[in-house]
Amino acid sequence: MREATIVRKTAETDIRLYLNLDAPGESETDSGCGFLDHMLTLLAKHSGFCLKVKCKGDTLVDYHHTVEDIGICLGLALKEALGDMAGITRYGWAVIPMDEALVLTSLDISGRAYLSCQLDIPTQKVGDFDTELCEEFMAALARSAGLTLHIRQLDGKNSHHIIECTFKCLAKSLKMAVAIDPKAMGAVPSTKGVI
Repeated sequence: MREATIVRKTAETDIRLYLNLDAPGESETDSGCGFLDHMLTLLAKHSGFCLKVKCKGDTLVDYHHTVEDIGICLGLALKEALGDMAGITRYGWAVIPMDEALVLTSLDISGRAYLSCQLDIPTQKVGDFDTELCEEFMAALARSAGLTLHIRQLDGKNSHHIIECTFKCLAKSLKMAVAIDPKAMGAVPSTKGVI
């Protein structure tokens, strides 16, 4: 079974994250940030992953460390759960609408961390969540998992919808990329033989 548990404790956050790529899309999220919990729940549901996150962070300051560090832990868990990447599809993409919002993501589980994020989120906050933290989460995830991740906002004026579309797109892209490709016959999907 492709799963991992990451425990990460710093002066700013104390996180325990469990990820199972082959279990139903269940989630238990307690990050201290309601909006982030909602996004992580969406991520689990639409990826089909089991995701459990418990985080105690310095949220009296703001949510930056919590969001970034959960992104780091999710990336580390993804990398550990995939192991040598044998048999995976490797690439994934999605275009997701939500009312007026439309977002595209495309990713490669390449071992090379890169993020190109073109989001034009019109407000600085959704509730008490700083909208710039959406990109911080994606950057932390891409770095720690070794993903090449491109995100494009194609339309949208509602900040909540744009961010929700982004997380749903990420979920669908990851679901596609980590899926076992029966034609690969267990081989690592790279001409190098390793990722």
